[in-house]
Amino acid sequence: MAAKTENRNNLTTFFNEEYHSLRMYVQSKIRNTSERDAEDIVQDVALRIYSRADDLNPINNIGGFVYSAIRNRIIDIMRGRKEHKYPAEEIDRQWQDFAEAFYGDADNSYSPALEEELKKAVAALKPAYRDIIIAIDFEGFTYKEIAERTGIPTGTLMSRRHRAMSVLLNNLENSKESKSI
Repeated sequence: MAAKTENRNNLTTFFNEEYHSLRMYVQSKIRNTSERDAEDIVQDVALRIYSRADDLNPINNIGGFVYSAIRNRIIDIMRGRKEHKYPAEEIDRQWQDFAEAFYGDADNSYSPALEEELKKAVAALKPAYRDIIIAIDFEGFTYKEIAERTGIPTGTLMSRRHRAMSVLLNNLENSKESKSI
């Protein structure tokens, strides 16, 4: 029983003292990650460790244990990111479908300029936002499937997509306004 309490106390102390360093470690290992994403990873690892702290033998090297768990989580996330190659016609069809979903069910004819603006706007999103838009809206993944592959909670994924759509809308509106001036 003492080992259980000792593990929890040591983990609490370590996370309180090293939280900023852990976030920086994650950011140094994953290119183009935001501070928010690094924080999500550290919190996810902390939750996983705390949830089984009572089942573990006494942890002698708390720092090594936590950094190892974070490194393993990063590897899991990186394995989940796969590049998908699609034929040009398929990409064009997906862009058109996305434009339809984004702008409504107009007359299904979009100018090449509009499609190009949409492509640029999605490409300009930060990686976490771009990834969720592509995964949900183009590749047809569900939030649950993405959550299972990445370990990121479904609610976090939904929030990211909502923020991504908001940023995308603002960027497109700003682009439209700057071109009409």
